[in-house]
Amino acid sequence: MNKTVLFDLDGTLLDTERDFTQILNNQLTSAGLPPQSPQQVRNNVSSGARALIMLGFGIEEDHPQFPEYLDELLERYLIRIPQTESVLFPGIANLLGALNKDASPWGIVTNKPSRFTLPLVKKFPELQNSGVVICADQLNNSKPDPEGILLACEKMQCEPSQALYVGDHPKDIQAASAAGAMSIGVRWGYIPVDQPIETWNADLIINHPDDILDHLN
Repeated sequence: MNKTVLFDLDGTLLDTERDFTQILNNQLTSAGLPPQSPQQVRNNVSSGARALIMLGFGIEEDHPQFPEYLDELLERYLIRIPQTESVLFPGIANLLGALNKDASPWGIVTNKPSRFTLPLVKKFPELQNSGVVICADQLNNSKPDPEGILLACEKMQCEPSQALYVGDHPKDIQAASAAGAMSIGVRWGYIPVDQPIETWNADLIINHPDDILDHLN
């Protein structure tokens, strides 16, 4: 039987940087602050919306206006999703097509809350065969905690040892390892500049989505 493949969303399946660059820079412009480059956003987006506020406004989470700025960013993102400019990373559509053809089960486990994840996923026909979509608000603990991966395995009736978790951040690898799943780091994602992928202790590092197909049996 083929193994179950579980994916992180942002930076693994979807390149969402363009959306986040636009909403952050629109917010910064409204506040009279200079914009951030797409590369600067790309270097931080996998760490979440809080990291983008710290990047753009140059403040820490204990700043009195941090919650206000964060809420504004998230509201701008929610409004942005219907006109998203996010795209599947090259090779992802072919990979998911191959998994579907071989009846290999696959799903999504993300730290993104449902109110953003579900409408975004609906925009991509290629993602509609996902066996499960696990979001942060379904859990008590987000990655690097293994709870999301374990819940996905439970819902897909798969032993964690028969699952692969694919991601672009050290937290993804830590969560997979803690769950007892095979951990796969992807070079095409939003790799933190201060944490080279070779330091993550992933079971496997891949350069292209098709490389996953060699590890399903």
